[in-house]
Amino acid sequence: MPDRDVALFDALATALTATEVETALEGALREIARVLDLTAAWIWLVDAETGRFYLAAAHGLPPYLRAPVQMTGDPCWCIESFLDGDFDAKNVDIIACSRLRKGAFEGQVALTGGIQAHASVALRFGERRLGIMNVCPPIPRKLSEDDLRLLSVAGAQIGLAVERGRLAEVGASAARTAERTRLAREIHDTLAQDLTAIALYLEAAQRDVAPESPAAHELGTALGVARSALTQARLSVLSLRADPLAGRPLSAALAALARRITSETGIRVTLHVQGVVALPYEVEGELFRIASEALQNARLHARASRIEIDLQGVPTAVSLRVRDDGAGFDVDAAASDDAHYGLVGMKERAHLIGADFIVTSAPNDGTTVEIAVPKAAP
Repeated sequence: MPDRDVALFDALATALTATEVETALEGALREIARVLDLTAAWIWLVDAETGRFYLAAAHGLPPYLRAPVQMTGDPCWCIESFLDGDFDAKNVDIIACSRLRKGAFEGQVALTGGIQAHASVALRFGERRLGIMNVCPPIPRKLSEDDLRLLSVAGAQIGLAVERGRLAEVGASAARTAERTRLAREIHDTLAQDLTAIALYLEAAQRDVAPESPAAHELGTALGVARSALTQARLSVLSLRADPLAGRPLSAALAALARRITSETGIRVTLHVQGVVALPYEVEGELFRIASEALQNARLHARASRIEIDLQGVPTAVSLRVRDDGAGFDVDAAASDDAHYGLVGMKERAHLIGADFIVTSAPNDGTTVEIAVPKAAP
């Protein structure tokens, strides 16, 4: 095996140990581009939940493809070939790029770097088709047969890492769903039924005492408490079964949200998680809603090309930060403008869970939304 191949496989093995899939893929693309002297490389993955493609990683994209509108998950020639099964017979093929050719047709050759085609590598794990890796050598160099073979093997390593990440997320979600279902069932089958029985006994006791007696008053108070507790128990069951996180941990729900927005808009949304971030499900639900609102604002108003979500757990608090590179705005002016009800809603949700809420922004300088939730003392 040539020294070049060994060096690449060693570098890929190191890059793909990163716990976050997108970080691992970015590192893998950097190494592949370095060893094969590539101009650009990017990876499309299929979102297992929606079936849509999203841009999971990129290296050296030509300026034309850095515009989010050019890199939504809408079908293009390589994606169509993947969906049609054209990659099943051979893993690597040279395909004309409909996105870059569109740029050339629009007279933006300089922004496309003159690139109009790329090598495409199907990313798989067994029979599961996971996505596509596209790579572009400098013009006019063409990839050799050895280069294509090396890309095929590299694609197999990347596919393994993607599947490992997917299985970890599925496992965490399954455990979370099972636990929530168990809690809902136990509350319904034990606490709620016991409270119902207590209320019935209290109602029966009320009928046997004089309405004006002290005992009647005490029984009425006890009955009110029992009914209130029963209502809260039923609301808890509904909350456990109607989960905005769909049974997933907060990090997995945010990752799914990031993939969906990336696929729909082409805006690269990346999630970084550090530390243990487990919180009561009500708190996680509110944090997810705040993040969703922040992402929606960036999507509709900021004209951003990148959004980063940071979720960090430390011994005393959990922090969530959503940061975009968009147009930004005057925070002081927005605070006095009733039209910015999205900011008001996020702030109200943060206060509901006892969290600090900070928005930092300025015209042409992006926006950062930060929420810090103190952890309860053990």
